[in-house]
Amino acid sequence: MWRILQHDKPDDFVVATGQFYTVRLFLELSFKEIGKEIVWQGEGVDEIGIEKGTHITRVKVNPKYYRPTEVEELIGDPTKAKTVLGWEPKVTIEELVKEMVESDIKLMKHNPMA
Repeated sequence: MWRILQHDKPDDFVVATGQFYTVRLFLELSFKEIGKEIVWQGEGVDEIGIEKGTHITRVKVNPKYYRPTEVEELIGDPTKAKTVLGWEPKVTIEELVKEMVESDIKLMKHNPMA
């Protein structure tokens, strides 16, 4: 962000890794951060994520959250940011998930009603 703000003229830049990750992977990594493993059962809107060992359903698909014009893959193209600003991603998906989960846990400990 700092490099974008230092750029000589206003412009739009995509800050992304250029890599594709699934919601499933994001969930698996998130649960792993709290010591849980998710096992998937079913397909499509009937797919659920069950906590291994407890058989508790932790994840359900909700069509309410589908995008109106769903696409198969969304991948940000950071070429312009790399070329013009010399920007490179430095955080892995695992590091990002860890930071997000830690932040949520801290928030819930501080304010459980949030």
